[in-house]
Amino acid sequence: MTDRFFAPCPRGLENALGGELAALGAGDVAPADGGVAFAGPFDLAYRVNLESRLASRVLWRVGHGAYRNEQDIYELARGLDWPRWFRSDRTFRVDVAATRSPLASLEFATLRIKDAVCDRHRADAGTRPSVSKDRPDVRVQAHLSAVEAQFYLDTSGEPLFKRGYRRETGEAPLRENLAAGLLCLPGWQPGTPLLDPMCGGGTIVVEAALMALRIAPGLGRAFGFESLARYDAPAWKRIRQASQERARPPAAAIFARDVDEAAIRRCRQHVAAAGVEGAVVVERGDVLSAPAPAPSGIIVSNPPYGVRLADAPALEAFYPRLGDVLKQRYAGWTAFFFSGDARLPKSIGLKASRRTPLFNGALECRLYEYRMVAGSLRASRPGATGE
Repeated sequence: MTDRFFAPCPRGLENALGGELAALGAGDVAPADGGVAFAGPFDLAYRVNLESRLASRVLWRVGHGAYRNEQDIYELARGLDWPRWFRSDRTFRVDVAATRSPLASLEFATLRIKDAVCDRHRADAGTRPSVSKDRPDVRVQAHLSAVEAQFYLDTSGEPLFKRGYRRETGEAPLRENLAAGLLCLPGWQPGTPLLDPMCGGGTIVVEAALMALRIAPGLGRAFGFESLARYDAPAWKRIRQASQERARPPAAAIFARDVDEAAIRRCRQHVAAAGVEGAVVVERGDVLSAPAPAPSGIIVSNPPYGVRLADAPALEAFYPRLGDVLKQRYAGWTAFFFSGDARLPKSIGLKASRRTPLFNGALECRLYEYRMVAGSLRASRPGATGE
């Protein structure tokens, strides 16, 4: 039996996620704005939840149909076999998203879907499930386009970027799946030296270490599919065990630095919580003065910018100095800086060879690539951005 799924992800990572899903065995992979549709047997959802580094959730499509108003939404939802998918002693919640929907109120549409789920349970089994907004056993999701409603059951539960290792998030946390995307887009491979010289809580280096050690990002958590009637515990155990057997001992050259002692403390805590201490060298160091840790490699970092550092004059002084350091000390390296600050490409004094649009939540950002090779990489004129 082939089931249909949709995996949301940070915008800008859709194609990368599509490649990841195909490698995990998904069929009919179709990237779309904000995620990827795919197909496969139901237990493929187990593996994607466990192994995907880029997806935010794995949604199982259970129905769809045309609609014009809230009553149509109710009838479509009422016609779905919810009792076959989860028992009435499970708690549930409903979330609705829309793109160009003609409905005046998504809250009312959400209420009508909730009523339909409860009414179908009561009609079939004589009892209805209870609603829990905070910690539901089952999450029902609906997406409304201009003419069609699609209904999903969430097989993930908590978002997949919640790996479980991060205790303190700092002022401007970078979601774990976005950090993994910052490593996938440059094509970083374990064994190539990797440095985050402004590591903050260390999310980028922890994700890199998980990749290097072949540790599935979902090994330490529970999933929503465990509350569904189709949950196959022996199959899940086999998939999880096979993933654990693929893990390998540390052999990575991953370096984390930050000038802030509190950031280094958080980074060490997160590295330890993720169980990757042997793969990451964590040390206090100033990016403007510390030497390169290897003759060549890749820098991937989320430098301070407006949201994280309110001192605009300090930033304007920092970026040119950062460009000087890269040119003087990092020949042979390629630097990738993820930033939502338009001042970075204008002030760093280097010409970006590539700019990849990405979103950190609702904040539009860019991943800037700077290839540090022998010879001048200075922008051709003050303020040049390489556009």
